[in-house]
Amino acid sequence: MTVRTGRLDRDVAQAMSALSAAAKKGLGDPALAELVVIRASQLNHCAFCLDMHLRIAREHGVSERQLDLLAAWEEAEGVFDERERAALALTEAVTVLTDGFVPDAVYERAAEHFDAAGLAHLVALVVAINNWNRVMVSRRVPPGGRIV
Repeated sequence: MTVRTGRLDRDVAQAMSALSAAAKKGLGDPALAELVVIRASQLNHCAFCLDMHLRIAREHGVSERQLDLLAAWEEAEGVFDERERAALALTEAVTVLTDGFVPDAVYERAAEHFDAAGLAHLVALVVAINNWNRVMVSRRVPPGGRIV
């Protein structure tokens, strides 16, 4: 695997970073935000983002047990609370749109745990990390590599 040449334009990187920061701030729960971005990054096979966000998640107090079981969160009863489970279900539905639209039941479940602003920030966070994943995976940026 070869890292592809050409750096990400600084303006593009700043805009993507601004969206990520705004979505995380609006969500208001840094630990949950990291679980969301890690799960999307797992689905998208983005080693760069996983490396970075696993470290950040630990800094925000996400338990090793949650990080270890995140890929199997649906089966990990008692490890994730209902709010986290709703956010993770929505994360998967938005990330894997090739399966069709986000199911109404998944969206409604998330809406039970997040107000309108929180839900908008959650969706924006999933969109933001999916953008980052696609940029990093397509450029084959390795863990610890340079963004710009």
